[in-house]
Amino acid sequence: MTLGWLAWGADVLVLLGVGVMTIGVYGLYRMPDIYTQLHAASKAVFLGVIALLLASVATREPAILYRALLIAVFLLVTTPVAAHAVARAAYLLREPMRSPGAVDETGRIGPRPGAPQP
Repeated sequence: MTLGWLAWGADVLVLLGVGVMTIGVYGLYRMPDIYTQLHAASKAVFLGVIALLLASVATREPAILYRALLIAVFLLVTTPVAAHAVARAAYLLREPMRSPGAVDETGRIGPRPGAPQP
């Protein structure tokens, strides 16, 4: 009976993780440009996966806990790097910012020279 609260906590973490990832996926469709879509994908999905990995603590198996820790470290390192690479590629391709109030202080982002205006 002592593991009852641990199982309930794991269930709550699974629901939280799935809910946060669902919000992140919704953000991909709802956000107006690639830069804000990256924010939704990288932050929300990362937090959702971490919540799911924390739920693995309920198993109390050392092998599963080590794998979950390894996955968490891998995500902690690769998620920001991948988001930066995609954002840099969008910036170099001059992908416009469509967010209300977005300001391009470099003056580089916008229509490509010679490209038709929308």
